[in-house]
Amino acid sequence: MGSSVELACWLLVVASLGGRQLVAGGCAGKCCRGRDLSCSATDWRMDRVYGTCYCDEGCVKTKDCCFDYFTECPAQDCAMGGWSVWSGCARPCRPSLRVRVRQVERQPGNSGEPCPGRQEQAGCREYRDHQGRPCGHSSGPAFITSMEFGKGRPKQDSHGNPLDPGFCMEFELESRTPHCTVENRPHTLWMRYITEGFKVCVACEPPALRNNSGSCQGDGQESDKDAVLGWQAVGNPQCSGTWKKVQKTQRCTCPPQHSFIFI
Repeated sequence: MGSSVELACWLLVVASLGGRQLVAGGCAGKCCRGRDLSCSATDWRMDRVYGTCYCDEGCVKTKDCCFDYFTECPAQDCAMGGWSVWSGCARPCRPSLRVRVRQVERQPGNSGEPCPGRQEQAGCREYRDHQGRPCGHSSGPAFITSMEFGKGRPKQDSHGNPLDPGFCMEFELESRTPHCTVENRPHTLWMRYITEGFKVCVACEPPALRNNSGSCQGDGQESDKDAVLGWQAVGNPQCSGTWKKVQKTQRCTCPPQHSFIFI
């Protein structure tokens, strides 16, 4: 009697599968990149439909992956190496750009997160030319960049002596050109936060700090408080404007998006 019941159960299972073979398919050993229609199996899909299912990256969008796709083909996000050291400025004695890069150690797979930008640029200015001679300082607008790009500045001179930590100038922004607000390049996004009427902090640190005068170009220390002074964002010469000096402080206390640095 027992054998008859067991046989009947097996017949019922076979009938319910419509004659399908009881052989596991799935994505084991079948993970493919991109959209590949040959990268398939006959098994249960993730939407609980039995039939042809896929094990390629495209199945996530078309929603026809095999039931075990995310187990057998886990997402692999892009892996990036560390940043290289910043390059020198393109034009040592004039405001220009410096660059740093990083290498891709692993490409993304199975719909993993794509690789971010491999290159970053930042405004800079070197105070000696290619022959090592001092550039000298000319009058003109204050050249500024994001405080973020000033973090790598040296804290000691070539003899290991600590450099003057500098100071901070607070300004009230009077105007800025429309070109600042449309910037979308990674190294110029900070320009979009330059807004009229806000107080901003600008750090004057070595090497922009001139030891013989204790000032930075365009800091307005020798100007009247009501004098309208000019500034220019390094990385986009069309992003510029005017501001008025508020006060000189020992340290900058503005929010990060309103904190800049003289170059």
